[in-house]
Amino acid sequence: MAPRRRRRIAIPAVPAWPPRSLPRLYVRQPLGEGARVELDAAQANYLGNVLRMKEGAGLLLFDGRSGEWQARVAEVGKKRMALSVERRTCEAEAIPDVWLAFAPVKRSQTDWLVEKATELGVARLMPVTTQRTVVERVKLERLQAIAIEAAEQCGRTVLPGIDEPVPLARLLEQRDPSRTLYFADEAGGEPVAGAFKPGAAMILTGPEGGFTDDERAAIRAASNAMPVSLGPRILRAETAALAALATYMAVAGDWRG
Repeated sequence: MAPRRRRRIAIPAVPAWPPRSLPRLYVRQPLGEGARVELDAAQANYLGNVLRMKEGAGLLLFDGRSGEWQARVAEVGKKRMALSVERRTCEAEAIPDVWLAFAPVKRSQTDWLVEKATELGVARLMPVTTQRTVVERVKLERLQAIAIEAAEQCGRTVLPGIDEPVPLARLLEQRDPSRTLYFADEAGGEPVAGAFKPGAAMILTGPEGGFTDDERAAIRAASNAMPVSLGPRILRAETAALAALATYMAVAGDWRG
């Protein structure tokens, strides 16, 4: 009796993640149909030597103002590359008017915070120095570069603004009181899921070790300030900032559908 042949079971292919798509690149030059874009040396090197893009290859561009555009490589040189803009693929996004004021922590954690806050859709990032802030300097150029990379990856067409660091007292003095100040108070407050409402908002989170009693009292006394609670556990400073922002997007932002 001949041996039975084994049946071959077809296993469906698992798609790669993230899905394949055209490269996205932020450029400072204003974009429009038919525009020619000359890339800087770093961008030309990335597209030409890292991604191995040749003349005729397609990619997506955004300038932070006019939406997203499809373009093609028009010319490749040794250390340069020119692109030709063909058509707009989408209008500039409408992002919720939510600002994140945060006390900077160590560089790697602050870099991570800026990257993830950009992905979550924050409109503005505001480093705030407090009595317990241990970071002496914040390099804005570095944070802006991180935000650009995050926007290129996540599909944003508008970059978040990033402010120079400001002392907490000055922030409270100069802020617009019509913008609700949601204060993530480790001493307690209204649960965030019930506190956040649509509209102009500023979320304020503290440093490692939290705010001092004097700072907490000053924030609570500010006009249109609402203390909120981020739950029963002690969160790292960068975790608290992103947890608050993610909750805002789910409850009052553009995650609501």
